[in-house]
Amino acid sequence: MAVVHRTVFRFEYADPERAQLVQRSLRPELDDIDGDRTTATLSRDGAVLTLTVEARDLVALRAGCNTWATLTNVAEAVSI
Repeated sequence: MAVVHRTVFRFEYADPERAQLVQRSLRPELDDIDGDRTTATLSRDGAVLTLTVEARDLVALRAGCNTWATLTNVAEAVSI
């Protein structure tokens, strides 16, 4: 896939443990959701979680960002 568009989300948590819980919740979705128009990567540095969404076109980028924002919101809610 030739990447043309990219959005980077940075989520800062109160402590590294909380960031790790959210990361563990999201990681299984990386392989399940990636398609031929959009990909996502996830990394953590201490209490900061970085999620990068890349896409071939803006429509796919918007859809990918919406999906990952929703999944992150759910992961945060259940990892309290």
